[in-house]
Amino acid sequence: MTAENTVPVTSPLPNALAAVEQDIARACKEARRERAAVTLIAVSKTFGAEAIEPVIAAGQRAFGENRVQEAKAKWPALMSAHPGLALHLIGPLQSNKAKEAVALFDAIHSVDRPSICEALSKEIDRQQRTPQLFVQLNTGEEPQKAGIAPAEADAFIARCRDQYGLKISGLMCIPPVDEAPAPHFALTAKIAARNGLQNLSMGMSADFAIAIALGATHVRVGSAIFGAR
Repeated sequence: MTAENTVPVTSPLPNALAAVEQDIARACKEARRERAAVTLIAVSKTFGAEAIEPVIAAGQRAFGENRVQEAKAKWPALMSAHPGLALHLIGPLQSNKAKEAVALFDAIHSVDRPSICEALSKEIDRQQRTPQLFVQLNTGEEPQKAGIAPAEADAFIARCRDQYGLKISGLMCIPPVDEAPAPHFALTAKIAARNGLQNLSMGMSADFAIAIALGATHVRVGSAIFGAR
């Protein structure tokens, strides 16, 4: 696990959060959308409780983590101390971590293969806990990146529902770093619409305004709030 970052007691993070909130509000206004239609997920991966606490104190309630084990080490205590927080798994999920993921996370953004579907279905039924589920698309079809290819998305979503009984809430995508994000966001929105999915997890620190213009309901912002890792 990556060493956790900390910040001084007099944290600049609330100001950074406020700036991001202003940018989201501006993007929503320009897109003629309500601010409440977009959930800001503050990506706290690699940062410890000392960094996260000031952001919670400033009013942030949704947080994102990449790894189950890292989240398990720090979030139970934070969630006990601050009721009403929502924790999102935005990184890859291994089948053998499904039990812990279902128990800990309120949303999982990385459903991308049958083995994960099977493991999640079993744990959701066993624990009677239903995290919000997003199918991850690999819109750039990058070999090093997880996710379902766009051409296979409809069949995979149907399989999630029909074979595994999963309630898929939406789609997630991470565009290639060397390409314009807008076509990838538009493609994700198009696939979601034809499959009756309401939620779109897309957009990060550098491009969340574009994502909001193209329908994002969840934006995953890390460095613009917490700084460089």
